[in-house]
Amino acid sequence: MEEVTKNQEQITINQNRYLKLSGLEPLIITPESNFINVGERTNVTGSRRFLRLIKEEKYGEALAVARDQVDGGAQILDVNMDEGMLDGVHAMVTFLNLIASEPDIARIPIMIDSSKWEIIEAGLQVAQGKCVVNSISLKEGEENFIHQAKLIKRYGAATIVMAFDEVGQADTYERRIEICERSYRILVDKVKFAPEDIIFDPNIFPVATGMEEHRKNALDFFNATKWIRTNLPYASVSGGVSNVSFSFRGNNTVREAMHSAFLYHAIQHGMNMGIVNPTMLEVYDEIPKDLLDHVEDVLLDRRDDATERLLDFAETVRGTKKEEDSKKLAWREEALQDRITYSLVKGLDAFIEEDVEEARQLVDRPIQVIEGNLMTGMNVVGDLFGSGKMFLPQVVKSARVMKRAVAYLQPFIEESKDSAASSAGKILMATVKGDVHDIGKNIVSVVLGCNNYEIVDLGVMVPPEKIIEAAKKEQVDVIGLSGLITPSLDEMVYLANEMEKEQMNIPLLIGGATTSKAHTAVKIAPKYTNSVVHVNDASRAVTVVGDLLQENNKVYKEQIRTEYDKFRDQFLNRTKQKNYISLAEARENKFQIDWETSEIKEPNFLGTQVIENLDLKVLLDYIDWSPFFRSWDLHGKFPNILTDEIVGEQATELYKDAQVLLQKVIDEQLLKAKAVFGLFPANTVNEDDIEVYNEKEETQATFVTLRQQLKKKSGVPNIALADFVAPKTTGKKDYVGCFCVSAGFGTQELATAFEKDNDDYNSIMIKAIADRLAEAFAEYLHKEVRTKHWGYANQENLSNEELIKESYKGIRPAPGYPACPDHLEKNIIWDVLKVEETIGVKLTESLAMWPAASVSGYYFGNPESKYFGLGKIKEDQLKDYVNRRGNSLEHAKKWLNPVLAD
Repeated sequence: MEEVTKNQEQITINQNRYLKLSGLEPLIITPESNFINVGERTNVTGSRRFLRLIKEEKYGEALAVARDQVDGGAQILDVNMDEGMLDGVHAMVTFLNLIASEPDIARIPIMIDSSKWEIIEAGLQVAQGKCVVNSISLKEGEENFIHQAKLIKRYGAATIVMAFDEVGQADTYERRIEICERSYRILVDKVKFAPEDIIFDPNIFPVATGMEEHRKNALDFFNATKWIRTNLPYASVSGGVSNVSFSFRGNNTVREAMHSAFLYHAIQHGMNMGIVNPTMLEVYDEIPKDLLDHVEDVLLDRRDDATERLLDFAETVRGTKKEEDSKKLAWREEALQDRITYSLVKGLDAFIEEDVEEARQLVDRPIQVIEGNLMTGMNVVGDLFGSGKMFLPQVVKSARVMKRAVAYLQPFIEESKDSAASSAGKILMATVKGDVHDIGKNIVSVVLGCNNYEIVDLGVMVPPEKIIEAAKKEQVDVIGLSGLITPSLDEMVYLANEMEKEQMNIPLLIGGATTSKAHTAVKIAPKYTNSVVHVNDASRAVTVVGDLLQENNKVYKEQIRTEYDKFRDQFLNRTKQKNYISLAEARENKFQIDWETSEIKEPNFLGTQVIENLDLKVLLDYIDWSPFFRSWDLHGKFPNILTDEIVGEQATELYKDAQVLLQKVIDEQLLKAKAVFGLFPANTVNEDDIEVYNEKEETQATFVTLRQQLKKKSGVPNIALADFVAPKTTGKKDYVGCFCVSAGFGTQELATAFEKDNDDYNSIMIKAIADRLAEAFAEYLHKEVRTKHWGYANQENLSNEELIKESYKGIRPAPGYPACPDHLEKNIIWDVLKVEETIGVKLTESLAMWPAASVSGYYFGNPESKYFGLGKIKEDQLKDYVNRRGNSLEHAKKWLNPVLAD
């Protein structure tokens, strides 16, 4: 009887030896569990979009990334804040605390991912439920390993253990099992760590690299996994699957097959969790037999020539040109509706008029072709875009096909005196008063148009009274406001207030680069009784508008209002919790430069110079293409984005189209690039002002700078741009510069011509290209200033990649950006350089530059000068700023509204 009882106890113990994790809901991983997928997009090292949101402290939008991961089927959420310019501890704690208030996200366990122990521990202190630490290893020796493991145990978490020791990363079967066994014994025997809370990552490395030592990478992983699951009781095995196919970037057919085959064999050998991109998986049973054989020959190391054979076979999978051409035309044999849908989905307009004419012959009224055939196709486009299977550039191409089809039908519709086709709703779109930027607005308009919404586009620099008048006259259902520069935010607040006075009941959509959920919730929403919603990308606009215009929208509107009220309270409380110091204290803690020893180089010329018409070819090597893709809602760093698993194919096609148009611009000289810049003697006065002198050493202008006021750690200064220029009291003569460049002359004319041809795709494309050329011009001119005109870096020899990383000496901050958010400084630059008189670039009343593809700013040459973010400022600095500028408090608040702490 006693023996039976012992056996029952043992059975109970074994049954409880499962990895148990939890958020708000438990996740118990048993032998019967399916593979556990870890969502990795909330990782700043793996997602450019997430990194940007965290850097800009747009935590509300970052939470949407987490929510997408959960909705997409992630069972564990990996959170990583390891980035050089981030306060990783603050970011991790803030984000995990916010997750805790979102039940739909917090229901799954968190994986706290960092290479820095202080970030991991900070996360452990706030994470709810039972989480996973990613990761610890023997890399820094047993003592550190044991110390960290004990703390993880105390916090009640599980941990991933990397196959890494003091010698290095395990890259053979023998090294994998040696390190994993040693780690296991230390954890279980010395730390008394629960074995079921141990997850080993035995390192997934690429195969088929052509290097002999990599032949067994996959097979060694499989065998090590099996050994771990057999010999290290209750431990789990994880890994990042995409690493295995690194050699075949650009060939998604082979990569998908490799991921699926690898995962199939890894699971068979005991791998029970890991990071897998579901969009890069083929169904194992549906992989063509010949491709599967070649892939598995490599993974299982079944032949000496497996790599060479797969490389050769991979080329045949791409298909021959003849086969591709044949496939391209095969769709012309399909039924009429299928052909029209195909043209819309693929963005092909070669046959659309022919197919639309055929459709017209089959209906009683030409309007029925729009309401039937074309909208059926556009519904498919909308569904694919909404589900993430189409990307923004493709949708804009679809809109081009749709517009051309409608233009073809228009004469027939007018002839038949048909009424207009019914729409899903009427949307007014406008870039607010004083702002000239419209790429984002135009993209949103196109996407909404693709979803059968009628668009009333008022263009740019639209005053509030015109928006209100048009909204009433057109009886629109929604108003969409766009703005790029910070003064636009105040215009949006003013418009919301005016709409409230008019007792309007039209929902407001807010979008644009400087807008945010925080500003919308805190500043705009309280001014307007009806719904106000921030939309951060084109894809979300469709869903938001659909929800706002649904028949029973009361619940959704109340939900939005409640969400924004809650967000506003949290935001204001968080701002209050931050510690700020007085302006006097901040100045006392200024950035210190030893002006007795600091290098001050006199420029090789003083005064201004003008460049009338720069050859655009000069700028090609200076273009940073990454922001170009972001403007099309494709996120990733160039050139890696071209081989990205998810957006690589579309990014490559977009880049190819951009190159064609760019070459046409250069060959036909369709755009003109101009610049004016100057270098002047200067000194800092009154702590934060920079006096600029003429050739007679008379003060010709004063740049007013602002100083950080957030309380810093000991030894960290509160910086202002004035700190980088020698104070007048030192008796040292220093120098500064300023500039304005533009590559936008001719852009609007080209865009208008494309729009008249129903070609929104190239209308948006030319503006995006002009923006890249303007930024390239600024980069090129700065290099010329550093190496020739000022000459303080005449030995510099940097690559374009190094220029993009700002690896040069000196800085070129721009008014309106983090170090100097005061747009009013542009007026000073315009006066000093006579910008409008010399090159024709104008400032709007909100201080946007026209043409829009223009860049202006300062030059600072001190080797210790650096970029920084101002952050929030307090009322004492605001009042000081008013006195220095000589304007009113209300005027100052208009321009500094986004950076005020109070």
